[in-house]
Amino acid sequence: MAGNDDIVRQFTVGHDDEGVRLDRWFKRHLPKVGFAMVSRWARTGQIRVDGKRADVDTRLTAGQVLRVPPGGEARPGGQAPRPKRELTEEELELADQMVLTQDRAAIVLNKPPGLATQGGSGMKQHVDGLLDAYAPDGPRPRLVHRLDKDTSGVLLIARTPGSAAYFSKRFSGRSAQKIYWALVMGVPNIDDGMIELPLAKQPGTGGEKMHVDEENGQSARTRFRVLDRAGNRAAWVELHPLTGRTHQLRVHMAAIGHPIVGDGKYGGQDAFLSGTISRKMHLHARRLIIEHPDGAPLDVTAPLPEHFANSMENLGFDEADGAELPPGPAPITKEDEKRAAKQHSKQIRKERRGERRTRTTGRSEEGGRGPRAGGGKGKTPGKGLHKGPPGTRVPKKSGPKKGKGSPVPKGKAPKR
Repeated sequence: MAGNDDIVRQFTVGHDDEGVRLDRWFKRHLPKVGFAMVSRWARTGQIRVDGKRADVDTRLTAGQVLRVPPGGEARPGGQAPRPKRELTEEELELADQMVLTQDRAAIVLNKPPGLATQGGSGMKQHVDGLLDAYAPDGPRPRLVHRLDKDTSGVLLIARTPGSAAYFSKRFSGRSAQKIYWALVMGVPNIDDGMIELPLAKQPGTGGEKMHVDEENGQSARTRFRVLDRAGNRAAWVELHPLTGRTHQLRVHMAAIGHPIVGDGKYGGQDAFLSGTISRKMHLHARRLIIEHPDGAPLDVTAPLPEHFANSMENLGFDEADGAELPPGPAPITKEDEKRAAKQHSKQIRKERRGERRTRTTGRSEEGGRGPRAGGGKGKTPGKGLHKGPPGTRVPKKSGPKKGKGSPVPKGKAPKR
């Protein structure tokens, strides 16, 4: 009798593999078949999809029948599946308590503050280490985005490799809508606006901290709305990140002079309220709206953690006043970022040419054109902050341009 290595195999492509490349399908389901062998099989016509030849970059469709030739599964160096870690009763209970909803494609958690999303040096407990609790007998669920350790709220976990690819594409394409609640120090002087300040890793922090960098930073946009205020002491705000930079919401709020309550990393000692207000960070991923593989949107809201709810009550805020954020602009795309970066570089070069001309002619700010309003790198609270409809900017003043066509001062004849 022929062994399994002599049998031509047939597989039906599942819904989780919709749109995946042929070589990626082999990596998922037949990991011991190397890329070189898959390429050779495809090149010689031994792999067939619905009876037709296929290349390694062919995209598969659910329901297609994949014909795989015999042999090739004993590739040296093939790794066995990672053994599942034995979880304690306390860890199993924590994993169960975090679940907001789950289905065949996703598990949505309400991550508590203080629990890291992924492990690091000296990190004993984290969400990634608890994922085996959600699939004791099936494939291990996967993280598709993350929250900072001290940020609480909605965290989406993909149950299968196929749904992980699907959700990851929605996050990277920024079609997912993320809405946060935060308590901030003081009260912004604009009730509904947009913060547009580019961000970069702060030198000397090992990549652990971000800062506003007008010249070299990546574009970052945050829409905000003031929901309520406690005098001039603090405000309850709703935040809608339109880009996904590291620590974006925290850096943006600190940059406009209103750090998130409890965020000592970016607000220092000015980020804490006295009295009964907790010193924990008050930033909560309140709601996530994302397209589901089944077609209908997945819309999940996470209750506030205890310290946040207590602070809301002590400041006189009512959760019922947190109405849904009205529709805003479409999330910024990768193409938008490239265009913005190109325009930004062009503007920087133009300003530098103007500075060189000013130094050459020796004109002062009084005698010539001074620097742009709001220029420089200082942390002016109003810098990068726009009022009115999201994305709008104050138009530049018009006037005669330098060079040919400029008006000739009285008493001077034009040069010939």
